Amino acid sequence: MKAGSSHARSVDERWDERNGLLAELEASGYLTDPRLEEAMLAVPRHVFLPDELQEEAYADHPLPVGHGQTVSAPHMVAMMTSALQVKQGDNVLEIGTGVGYHAGVVKAMVGAEGTVVSIEFVKELSQRAQANLKTAGQDVIVLNRDGATGAPEYAPFDAVYVTCAIPEIPDALVRQLRDGGHFIAPIGVTKCQLKAGRKIDGRLVLEDLGPCLFVNAQGELGAGDDDSGVLQPAP
Repeated sequence: MKAGSSHARSVDERWDERNGLLAELEASGYLTDPRLEEAMLAVPRHVFLPDELQEEAYADHPLPVGHGQTVSAPHMVAMMTSALQVKQGDNVLEIGTGVGYHAGVVKAMVGAEGTVVSIEFVKELSQRAQANLKTAGQDVIVLNRDGATGAPEYAPFDAVYVTCAIPEIPDALVRQLRDGGHFIAPIGVTKCQLKAGRKIDGRLVLEDLGPCLFVNAQGELGAGDDDSGVLQPAP
């Protein structure tokens, strides 16, 4: 069957590749939570990719998805999701939906009782993400707006994460995160430091997880149109 066919993007296909990727992530130390392993197995990456990228769906590197954006490398999805420490029933905010893959994994982690709200600046990508998530069976709320404003109508959130480079953390995202909630984002312009932590007594307390490269955020959230950060090496 041709890799780019609709049949190849079924959620019930390519199990050997999916299991192989998870074994690779586990061996590299990125996958230590059985719940996350189950979620990443349940949300197939190939469902979120266009025909021309099907052969690379289970390679552990980011892939371009148009509009200067990428779908994150699986090891980065695993690393960031682990840092969020989400649990069943949590309410989570994602900034930077892209094609929806990372949001789908997080939704699988929080389960039917949990909520994932994801914000995408590019209208075409937000529409594509909604279709992809529906195919993958993951009920995520996708909003087409500037991520700097967050989603106050769905707050407070148990966790907030950003999947694009931001020069600074908007106050709105801090306000919408409940006290004790977890946060992770790449801070900088393209060449970033991945920072993660919690909100304690009304402010974020973050630790540095190491350097990384991310595509820059767009709109008010971002700092220009440079799209050179298409790689996301492990910190």
